[in-house]
Amino acid sequence: MKNFLIPTTLKDDTICAVKSAVNQAKSADSEIILVLVSEAPDTFSSSSFLREMRTGLTKSQEEVLETCRYIIEHTPNCKLKVHNQYGLSAPLLKRLIEAFSVKLVILTHSYKQETKKIHQYLVQLAGNQKCPILHLSTEVNKDVFTKALYIENASTNIHVKDVQQFLNDNFSFEIVSQTSNFDDNYENAAPFLSEAISKHNIDMLVETRKGEKIKFKKSKKENINEKLGLPVLSLYEEMV
Repeated sequence: MKNFLIPTTLKDDTICAVKSAVNQAKSADSEIILVLVSEAPDTFSSSSFLREMRTGLTKSQEEVLETCRYIIEHTPNCKLKVHNQYGLSAPLLKRLIEAFSVKLVILTHSYKQETKKIHQYLVQLAGNQKCPILHLSTEVNKDVFTKALYIENASTNIHVKDVQQFLNDNFSFEIVSQTSNFDDNYENAAPFLSEAISKHNIDMLVETRKGEKIKFKKSKKENINEKLGLPVLSLYEEMV
């Protein structure tokens, strides 16, 4: 099975995430897990705990969820599960990924922009898991990605052939171009990157990542996919 975990607050781009998961699943039996996280109620009373846990969905959230269900109902071999998670920790997220046999975490742009600390915490915790992460973009309304630009991290010894082999074994992306990491020199690199993206019809970026210490910052650093307007597949280095 090829299962997908999508953290969500049921904004409209959750529908795009579900469509992307469906296309990645192809004909394989798959389960798509929508995870809604909330802070655990701070109470010792079991009745108060249950009362505070009963949070209904807004009309717009219900519409998004119904659309996701409709997509899955009309997709052979796919199932949809909604998982409500109260409280969060690194071991708990790891167990969720293992329990659901998750092969890919999909993060939407809207979810990464959420201001509640528990949502920010989940995004950072996900980055420390060994599971691949697909960061969706707001500017590209595509569900199928085929041609990738590999962003090479100078501090690692991972060869592009190893990355491509990992993609061949797990996904359907082909690396057609590569570049060194440009975080500190984006303004100078931007014209060359745009030319490469246009020339090779690139619709996906691929990067590798290491685990990082959890930090909450008031100002968020602009990510690669926000700079270039393309989805990013992030692979944990130890798994490549």
